[in-house]
Amino acid sequence: MHLGSPSSLREFDFSQFETPAVFKALNKASRTLAELKGIAETIPNQAILINTLTLQEAEVSSEIENIVTTQDELFRGDASPDSQLDPAAKEVLYYREALAEGFSSVKETRLLTNSQILTIQACLEKNRAGFRRVPGTTLKDHRGKVVYTPPQSASEIDHMMSELEKFIHLPPEQDPDPLIRMALIHHQFESIHPFYDGNGRTGRILNVLYLVKEGLLNIPVLYLSRSLLETKVDYYRLLQEVREKQNWEEWIIYMLEAVADSSARTIEIIRVIRSAVLEMKHRIREAFPFYSQDLVNILFTHPYTKISFLVEGLGVSRITAAKYLDALADKELLEKRKIGRSNYYLNSSLIRALASD
Repeated sequence: MHLGSPSSLREFDFSQFETPAVFKALNKASRTLAELKGIAETIPNQAILINTLTLQEAEVSSEIENIVTTQDELFRGDASPDSQLDPAAKEVLYYREALAEGFSSVKETRLLTNSQILTIQACLEKNRAGFRRVPGTTLKDHRGKVVYTPPQSASEIDHMMSELEKFIHLPPEQDPDPLIRMALIHHQFESIHPFYDGNGRTGRILNVLYLVKEGLLNIPVLYLSRSLLETKVDYYRLLQEVREKQNWEEWIIYMLEAVADSSARTIEIIRVIRSAVLEMKHRIREAFPFYSQDLVNILFTHPYTKISFLVEGLGVSRITAAKYLDALADKELLEKRKIGRSNYYLNSSLIRALASD
């Protein structure tokens, strides 16, 4: 199959992936991803993982596109989205918002349609420009040399995205395996390059949403972008080698190894978070009469907690919420920090967990 032709992934010869190297990588990725799915379910309040790990994924996926911010700025923006943030932090939070929007839609419909993809990209880029309608988009290397020209005409982009949508919804019993499909979908999407902006980040959101659609994950917590960032040179090299040399096998193996590596890392982060939750729970229960599981959940849903989170989550007054948080800070369970005119209470154990990879 050559991108830019009327061919589609549905007409692809998948038998070329029936090699020992692919099967070995697929087995490891499938096994580790299944372990991740299982351990994620051991956290009773799934919002803890959804809010925190998607924030990490948003930060690193954005860094691949050279959108870089500090964790302090990001965590503050997570707690106070309306505060004055640097542009990069805003971009990262838009990414998480887009991922959350996509997850909600996929969870409800068990579909991943072009309409949903358009909504995800609009949420990410804060515009509704839709699929490209004007030719001229090219991909360049670091020297400014054009290395790839994606489909240019609106009709061709529409056709290829329609074909991709059909491939995404092939019956599960058909070849290839869903993890191999994910790798194929990602390459095809990035090569169609259907949007004016945000193709890389939208494509990486689609990776994890496709796994949710296929039931390989229940929540979008695969922290895949860290592996892609660390092997960024190989990522772009292999994307291009498929276009130039049809080097599909190495691309498939690369993506499967990224899934396995990312699953193992995310498993470890979840284990550290789980231990931190249990320790916080025991220390609060032993020392304070205001202990509740809801309180612990609030403290681990955001790295930075505000008084208003307790007011809304526990139904207490602002004075009572402030007393609770100050008491926890006095016992060094939280770190109180004044930023601007607002007080934030940092969950250092959660922040360390998120940095543990």
